[in-house]
Amino acid sequence: MQYKGVIKKMLTELNQPVDYFLELSGDFIHLNQLIGRELAFKFESYECLNCGSSKKIFKQGFCYDCATSSPRAGDWIMRPELSRAHLDEEDRDLAYEKQVQLQPHIVYLANSSNIKVGVTRKSQVPTRWIDQGAHEAIEILEVPNRYLAGIAEVALKDYVKDKTNWRTMLRNEIVDQDLRSKKEELIEFLPEEVLPYVLKEKEETTIVFPVESYPKKLKSLNLEKTPIYEGKLTGVKGQYLLFEDQTVFNVRSYEGYVVQLHIKN
Repeated sequence: MQYKGVIKKMLTELNQPVDYFLELSGDFIHLNQLIGRELAFKFESYECLNCGSSKKIFKQGFCYDCATSSPRAGDWIMRPELSRAHLDEEDRDLAYEKQVQLQPHIVYLANSSNIKVGVTRKSQVPTRWIDQGAHEAIEILEVPNRYLAGIAEVALKDYVKDKTNWRTMLRNEIVDQDLRSKKEELIEFLPEEVLPYVLKEKEETTIVFPVESYPKKLKSLNLEKTPIYEGKLTGVKGQYLLFEDQTVFNVRSYEGYVVQLHIKN
């Protein structure tokens, strides 16, 4: 079977294990069913996820022009504490920023390679945790806007990391943690204005990924340096495809790349 289309973030469903789907030009490919099979990728061109042009992708699936002008790529996306829609202040497009920023957001702890603190829209739970390759997570706060989530995250970053060690995560060198206890420990460091939003009765969410074997020595697939690649799929974790030859492919990093995918045997 052969497919062609622009790469986008894999879609997921929280089951045991997680179900993964890769969409290419309207076809939804259930990746769980392909574990143990040979996949061949061929990089062909670019297609900006914002304007659809064939310009080289700069970041987040966007060409340079869109990355520096589109409200979908504003600095507040990666740094929620920079959100200003609650003050009626525009960054790039106030209507869009209000739509995204002025909705419930969750501040959480997740354990992928280590315990980390993060922020996501409520509608993105548990998708965000799956995308990070977290095997367990717990909600700390539910706040009414992105700014409050951002200042809470900034306050907690002094006491817990906000980044995942992707190599540790993909090698599955993980240690289970008591996230409920860690949450209780961190509450005292939260800004006073977010304390009314603490979620006291939330339980940990456990996530199982469809992986037959984890790589020991990681080789990242770079589609520009290796435009044609073939390997046997052994699993999917986070937004990575794992292959038998120790190659790992970060799907999220190649959003906006147009590829051919050939599924063999």
